[in-house]
Amino acid sequence: MAERQNETVATEVVPFGDEAIARAAELIAAAQPVAVPTETVYGLAADARSAEAVARIYAAKGRPDFNPLIVHVPDLAAAEALGVFGAAERALAARFWPGPLTLVVPRRADCPVASVATAGLDTIALRVPGHRAMQALLAATGAPLAAPSANASGRVSPTKAAHVLASLAGRIALVIDDGATSAGVESTIVRVVGGRVEVLRPGPVTAAMLGEVSGLPVAGVAGAEVVAPGMLASHYAPGKPVRLGAADFAGDEFAIGFGGLAGDYNLSAAGDLTEAAAHLFDALHAGAASAKPRIAVAAIPAAGLGAAINDRLARAAV
Repeated sequence: MAERQNETVATEVVPFGDEAIARAAELIAAAQPVAVPTETVYGLAADARSAEAVARIYAAKGRPDFNPLIVHVPDLAAAEALGVFGAAERALAARFWPGPLTLVVPRRADCPVASVATAGLDTIALRVPGHRAMQALLAATGAPLAAPSANASGRVSPTKAAHVLASLAGRIALVIDDGATSAGVESTIVRVVGGRVEVLRPGPVTAAMLGEVSGLPVAGVAGAEVVAPGMLASHYAPGKPVRLGAADFAGDEFAIGFGGLAGDYNLSAAGDLTEAAAHLFDALHAGAASAKPRIAVAAIPAAGLGAAINDRLARAAV
């Protein structure tokens, strides 16, 4: 069970396979969350229909109860059983699912997902993941799975099983280990409203890609309203000061480099944004674990996937 007062459990790490999926399915049936990889980051999955199970996600993460969770489903048909899709949402789903795109749509009146999973909103955030482990778990449980990142709330998102253990060991019973995630940055979150696509959280599916597929204008959204996961101003914090846009590094800074500016950890010596995204959270974890009291990050271009990287870095620096 998730940590409750002073109570902890042994956290088992099991390699991906039939045994791991069967064990995870048993825990989910018992309203317990388990950590499982997706193509973006490791998620902390539980039955989205069970308020008790979702509450255990919040308890394990220490997550604010007004921040909604992404609900993972196996395909578009399962998604449409939970939310109301228009033509633009279907076009985006047809192109980017399975994959790192989350669509925020109105909840159906008969949607069985617990309201605690959507933070009481009349919308629901839905994603069809492409990773074999999450798809296997969806098939084994037959349940929509609420699955935020598998880390303590506000801390660096996990791209390896070891990252999950860094903040959730003793709080959850099981981690399915299937190696490092491929995208390394959480999914793009969008909603279609007022004849345009609004990007609620940047990610691997870029604004240009969204516009090309939907045929609609694409805009970012700023403001205090929390309508989707990952919109809190302070997020992904490594627990020490973070300086962004560094042109050089001080001796007391854990240096996260990019391109020709090397450091203690170079996101991509080749200056490749896809490679940088895949390494981003691993670099922040390394910075958090280092003996140096501060972290500095080299400037990252804002184009394309750089928007998602800079968004995560800005939240880490708050």
